[in-house]
Amino acid sequence: MRIVACLNGDRRPGSHPALPVSLDQMVEDAHSAVDAGATDLHVHPRGPGGAESLDPQVVGALMERLRNDGPQVPVSLTTALSAESDPVRRYDLVQRWASPMLPDSVTVNLHEAGSVDLVRLLNDRRVDVEAGLWTVDAARILIATGITVSAVLVEPTQVDTGDARHNADTIVALLDKAKDRRPRLLHGADATAWPMLEAALSAGMDVRTGLEDTLRLPDGTEAENNADLVARAAELASSTAA
Repeated sequence: MRIVACLNGDRRPGSHPALPVSLDQMVEDAHSAVDAGATDLHVHPRGPGGAESLDPQVVGALMERLRNDGPQVPVSLTTALSAESDPVRRYDLVQRWASPMLPDSVTVNLHEAGSVDLVRLLNDRRVDVEAGLWTVDAARILIATGITVSAVLVEPTQVDTGDARHNADTIVALLDKAKDRRPRLLHGADATAWPMLEAALSAGMDVRTGLEDTLRLPDGTEAENNADLVARAAELASSTAA
C-alpha cells in the first residue's frame, strides 16, 4: 500500500506555518515525510513568488533538487488548472518539460478541459498518469475514452462526509462495473480528509495525506507539519493491517 505525502497543493503561502513553498522547504519536507512513513511524494511546483507554476524552468529546478537532494521515492506533480488556468497553455508548458528531469508520474483531473489530450501527450512522453476522478462523469470519461493511466485517484470534493462517501462509492461502483483493475487511491479534503483515509484503508486502497489535504490531525488539533500528518496516517494504516 502506498502512503503518498501531498506536501503543499494549491494552498496559498502562509496558510499554514509549515507549508513548503521554496525548493529548500520542499526538499526538507520530503525527507521528513518519508522518514515518517510516506512511500511517495506529490508536489505542486511553486514559482519564485510562491504561486503554483507549470513553467518548465520551475518544474526542472524542482525535479533536479528532488532527484539530487531529496529522498529516493517516486515523485508525482500536479497538472491541475489551478496551476495554469488555460488548458492550451498548460498543454504547451507540459510539452516543454525537459526529459532528463521528468517526474515519475503526474496527476490529471479528468473533469478539466483538455484533460484527455494532456493524458495522451504524457503517454507519448512515457510519463505515468494518475487519473483524478472528482465526479462520476470523470469516471465515465476514463472508461469511455480508453486512455492509458497507471492509477486512479478517487477524489470526492463534497464538504459533507456522507456526501463525499456516497460520491466515492458511486465512482468505485462504476469502475468495478467496467472491470477497471488499476490501483486506486481514495482521499478527501479538510473535514473529509481523515474519514476518507479511513475508508480507503478499510477498502484496501492506497492513501495520501499532507497539508494539501488537511491542516489538522484526526482530533482536530492543528498539525505541526507534513511529517506529523504522515506519521498519523502510517499509524492508522498499521493498526488497520494488524
